[in-house]
Amino acid sequence: MIKLKRSSILAAVLGFTLALSGCGGGGSTAEQPNEPPTTPEQGQGASGGETAEKPNLRMIMQYGLFDPKTEFAAKYIQERTGYNVEYELLPAEGADEKLNLLVSSKDNYDLVKLNAAQFYNLASAGALEPLDDLIESHGNYIKQSIKQESFGSAMIDGKIYGIPETGAGVSIGEELVVRQDWLDELGLSIPTNTDELYDVLKTIKEKKNVIPLTMSKDSIYGDIATTFGVLTDWKEVDGQLMHRAELPEMVEFITYMNKLYKEGLLDTETPINTAQKSIEKFAGGNAAMYKLAWWNAGTTISALEKNFPEAKTAVVPYLKGKDGKAVVGAKANTTWYISILKSSKNKEATMDFLNAKLEPETFKGIAIGEEGVHHEVKDGKYYPILPKFNDDLNNASSFLTGVDEEKYPIYWQARVRKDPVLQAHFEEFQSNAEGLIVVDPMSTAPPIDAVSKNLLRLTTMLDDNVLQFISGAKPIEDYDKFLAQWRAEGGADMVAAANEWFQSSK
Repeated sequence: MIKLKRSSILAAVLGFTLALSGCGGGGSTAEQPNEPPTTPEQGQGASGGETAEKPNLRMIMQYGLFDPKTEFAAKYIQERTGYNVEYELLPAEGADEKLNLLVSSKDNYDLVKLNAAQFYNLASAGALEPLDDLIESHGNYIKQSIKQESFGSAMIDGKIYGIPETGAGVSIGEELVVRQDWLDELGLSIPTNTDELYDVLKTIKEKKNVIPLTMSKDSIYGDIATTFGVLTDWKEVDGQLMHRAELPEMVEFITYMNKLYKEGLLDTETPINTAQKSIEKFAGGNAAMYKLAWWNAGTTISALEKNFPEAKTAVVPYLKGKDGKAVVGAKANTTWYISILKSSKNKEATMDFLNAKLEPETFKGIAIGEEGVHHEVKDGKYYPILPKFNDDLNNASSFLTGVDEEKYPIYWQARVRKDPVLQAHFEEFQSNAEGLIVVDPMSTAPPIDAVSKNLLRLTTMLDDNVLQFISGAKPIEDYDKFLAQWRAEGGADMVAAANEWFQSSK
């Protein structure tokens, strides 16, 4: 199992609160979370309104540009659950420091929505309540909405410390898009593998004098990388987890991309391109192919057609690898963790509140509002009614505290159907990926210390070096030297910790 490592800094910050919550007496339920509170003010509010009055709850939320008190979702949740909740938003800057101060204050917050690093730090400092017993006694809707493997991502030392919020499920975000009118003009077919891609890009360069393929520095993997076996951050190889940095296939991918770069087939500004810059090149008629994110499809295609009314585009189906098969990598990580604070005086009521939000009709209302007011159903699909959907539900996802993992991916697609072009690209991307998706094997892992503290820095280090290898700023022969440095600076520890979890999870 993954072992908790106490954080001395957080422990010091949270010490006063934890000392209070660990004391017996005073009506505290820290040691006996299933015992009812002793005063009417704390109330029970946990079993279908058995008590006359439900306690007010206090929740710490992530940063947002809205006032929770005025949000439709907050009012709807209060109406449906009977709980009045005071929401505190973390700031955009210094969120972790503010979180620690709030948790260690005397203001008696009850629950908090956390990212993975925050969740691990607070759990390791002893600031979060184990939820197993509370879920068992007060979480019938939670148990039927959230899959057991998702709970594994919120489990440390065999205990659940948070309700995992997995978002809208597994979906594919990006795919290559090409100027179909130019392919038709040149008598070219849409490529199906990297050899054909090379030939198409080479012909476009020779005949059209434009950038054959543009992409941003933050989007260098995906369609092309997967043909070489580079799918996601982590890959299972012979029963062991390997990070993409360690894969021999990474060098093959880099070598191919370097060839495109040297021959002018890949945008020479790729190492500095932002997504917006690449979109401008594609929409401005200066590039023939771009790896488009579906959420940018509406604005990108609209700009292209405004500039060139005769322009036509096509989505390039996911390219096949050497074995003649296409695969697509995807992540299915837990996005947020909703935890009850150890210091809360309303633990049972808080769990009752979280459970009530996942009652099917209540959850549907939070997700997509009321039928005929916020959404409509056409051909079995949910469509937003605009502008009411946006006016009332634009920030609704911030108020989610776990999702119905079967139904939310269906409800959520109403948000995609605000724009026909965006909808068409989203649905085509998903259709093309059907049956091809390989999910990152670390998706269900809980926050792991050696991974959490190293992953972001090492990912940046890897991506920066990959761009340098592709552009020729560093010779590809030096990849082993880079990999040795990557391992020495935390990569080896991260991979070892990931494999410790992986073996224990089997």
